[in-house]
Amino acid sequence: MTVSTPPPENSWHLDYAQLPGTTGTATAPAGLDGIFEQTHPKLLLVDDQALNIEVLHQIFQADHEVFMATSGTRAIEVCRTHRPDLILLDVMMPDMSGFEVCRALKSDPLTQDIPIIFVTAQDTAFDEARGFEEGGVDFISKPVNPAVVRARVKAHLTIKAQADLLRGMALIDGLTGVANRRHFNDQLDEQWNAARRSGSDLAVIMIDVDYFKNFNDSCGHEQGDACLRAIATALAGTLNRGQDLLARYGGEEFVALLPNTSLAGAKLKAEALRQAVLDLKWQHPSSEIAGGVVTVSLGVSAVQPGPAFTSKDLMIAADRQLYRAKRNGRNQFACKAVSLA
Repeated sequence: MTVSTPPPENSWHLDYAQLPGTTGTATAPAGLDGIFEQTHPKLLLVDDQALNIEVLHQIFQADHEVFMATSGTRAIEVCRTHRPDLILLDVMMPDMSGFEVCRALKSDPLTQDIPIIFVTAQDTAFDEARGFEEGGVDFISKPVNPAVVRARVKAHLTIKAQADLLRGMALIDGLTGVANRRHFNDQLDEQWNAARRSGSDLAVIMIDVDYFKNFNDSCGHEQGDACLRAIATALAGTLNRGQDLLARYGGEEFVALLPNTSLAGAKLKAEALRQAVLDLKWQHPSSEIAGGVVTVSLGVSAVQPGPAFTSKDLMIAADRQLYRAKRNGRNQFACKAVSLA
C-alpha cells in the first residue's frame, strides 16, 4: 500500500491507489472538539484485506488523518516515516503477524510509544493475553462495532496526548520555554548518528550572555530572568528550520544544534543570532561593550562525523571557540572546522 507525502495540518490525505473502487483525496471539516481541536490525530490502519481497511476508513475519515498498510513490513516503514498517533493492527497477516509487527515497533525507540490496538477475528482469552504481553493497549474483535471502536480509539488517543504532554514538559526549560539540556543531549546523539550515516555536516553554536553576573548584580534576578526569556525568544526566532534546535545549556548559556550545516552556514547563523540579541536593545548598565546593552558571545564548530571523533569532541571544540570569542572582546563569534586527523 502506497502512502502519500505528509499532509498539511488540519487535513486528511490518503492514497487509495491499491484500494478497489476509490480514488483521489479529501479535506476533512475543520474544528474538532477537545484536545484535538487544532489538528487531526494520525491513524494507521493495517490489514491485508482491503475491505477491512475500507470499513475502518469509513469510520474515521471525517476527523482523523488516515494512513494505510496492507503488510506488516509496510506498516513498520509507515510508522518510522509518519509517526502515527495510534495503530489499528490486524493480527493475522501473511508476511508478519500483528504480534510480530508490534514486537518490532516496541523495540524501536522511534516507534515504541505509539499505542497499538489489535483488531482480529481471533478473540480467545489466550490471543487477548498475548496481545497485551506484546505491548498492545487494547483488543477489538471483528466485525468491528463503529461506536465501540470510535470510543476506544478516542480514549487511547486522549491517554497518548496526555503522555506526550508530560514527556514534552520534561524536555522544556521552565524559565525560557526552549529545550532543556537533557533534550539537547538526546538530540545531539540522534543527529550525530544520522549525520554519520548520511555523510552530512553537523554544526553546534555555543552562546553565552556577556557580563550576565554583573547584570544580575545591578538589575536584580527578576530582571535577569526576564532578560533570559527575551534572549531565548530572539534566538529561537532566528532558527527558522524545523530541524534546528535551541536549548538552554545552563545559567546564561544557550546552545544551537544545526543538522546538515557546514561551517560556512553555521558562521552565517552565528552572526544572525548575535545580531538578534543586539537588536533587543536590552539595557545593561554594567556592560563594558556595545553602548550598555545586552550582547552575546558565540563559539561555532562543525564537522562531518566519522569514527575518529565523537559528539563530545564537537561540543568541546565549540566551547573553546566561545572562550576565544570572549578573549577577543565579546559580542562576536569565533569558529573552527573540526579536523578528524
